[in-house]
Amino acid sequence: MDIKVAIIGSGYMGGGIGQVLALAGAQVALADTSAEIAQKNLERLLEESLDFESRGLFPQGATEILQQNLSAAASLEEAVTGAQFIEEAVPEVLAIKHDILRQISAAADPSAVIGSNTSTISIGEMATAVTNPERFLGVHFSNPSPFIPGVEIIPHEGTSQATIDAAVEYVEATGKETAVVKDVTGFVLNRLQYALFHEATQLVEDGVASPEDIDTLVRTTFGFRLPFFGPFAIADMAGLDVYNFCYTSLQTDFPERFATPGILTEKIEAGKLGTKSGGGFLDVPADQLPELIAYRNEAYVKMGQLLKELGPAPLNNQLAK
Repeated sequence: MDIKVAIIGSGYMGGGIGQVLALAGAQVALADTSAEIAQKNLERLLEESLDFESRGLFPQGATEILQQNLSAAASLEEAVTGAQFIEEAVPEVLAIKHDILRQISAAADPSAVIGSNTSTISIGEMATAVTNPERFLGVHFSNPSPFIPGVEIIPHEGTSQATIDAAVEYVEATGKETAVVKDVTGFVLNRLQYALFHEATQLVEDGVASPEDIDTLVRTTFGFRLPFFGPFAIADMAGLDVYNFCYTSLQTDFPERFATPGILTEKIEAGKLGTKSGGGFLDVPADQLPELIAYRNEAYVKMGQLLKELGPAPLNNQLAK
């Protein structure tokens, strides 16, 4: 990836994003509130890389690549000069982001794509501080950014298609996967993540199960599937009629919280019951089902083998033994 990138905010998230882009070949300049902080974070990132290399988490030679491609700028202005892509990764405070985006707009090339790593703040609200706001959008990496493969791309209403295309190209050149979503509260990632957490806390508060038992069930049942299949693929394979029946059962005690989604009812009324009918949310052909099941079974077995190899997570003294 032969481009120049500026990362504004060189802390844990910004620094990790810088590593990702630099390892993909971009020339990446880190900027922070002072040149000293940017330099200190650069040194930390190089030390991290050596550790990651030694444990096989980064490829051999990664630190040398970072030494060539990653640098600390003396100022924000220096970092963004000549950059084609600029990623803002400063604290989640709208006033701070507005200030930084104004500084970026004043110093950067007018055509430079500007992304924000925000996970909570409206992209449209931030865009008001950007000159030429059509080149601004959300580019939301997840923690830890070197190792989580998915990135949300979040245009606001005024973002140009050329900007979306460029952001997708830059991110996917690093080996990440992108999903373009609308600028709504929580975007997609956090809407889903916090919905699960909310229901989990309800179960604890109601005395149904302990946090430990809920975590066990999530990671060993439906969570076990999620690295391979999203919720719509899982629903299609289970059968949308089965999902409809389960919603009816849940409504016995939770009529509002588990109201049947209208889009699910529409699919069933149209005779689209998932993979068994050759049509559902993803419209997988029925004759592809044996291949899909074979992949699923192999994936789950290999995931189980990997988890046994890694052993339990060291979440407490008992697990760490």
